[in-house]
Amino acid sequence: MIGIPLGIAYANGVEALFHRYVLHGIGKNPKSFWAFHWREHHRAARRNDFYDAAYETYDFTTLNAQTKELLAIAGGVVVHLPIAPIAPFFVATLAVCGVRYHLLHRKGHLDPEWAKEHMRWHYDHHMGPNQDANWGIVRPWYDDIAGTREHYSP
Repeated sequence: MIGIPLGIAYANGVEALFHRYVLHGIGKNPKSFWAFHWREHHRAARRNDFYDAAYETYDFTTLNAQTKELLAIAGGVVVHLPIAPIAPFFVATLAVCGVRYHLLHRKGHLDPEWAKEHMRWHYDHHMGPNQDANWGIVRPWYDDIAGTREHYSP
């Protein structure tokens, strides 16, 4: 059962590190597969006060920002499946955290007022003056530990 809290902490760290180094690092290269994060997601959120219409419907016929996000989450779970026989609670927790991440991220970008109250750190990431801070999406734990949490008051 120790796999559950370890999975939650690990998922938070991976979420923040992936966001920081892949989506904001590699993703700043316009030729990168991950460039959608800047070109589509950040642009939409900045233009629409955190709202991102890409989350309204699921369109699996195109590789839009939401579809790529879901593929990354699924890939993250699949990569960990080989350890499921020895760490079933850990791997199951990662899957639950992936689903929870997507649902909360989606809800936040469809309901900015809800996000301002329940995901303030993520709202600050998009709407604050420094979009290279506040890496956590579901929880601000990584930023609290790494010192990368920046509070923003509109």
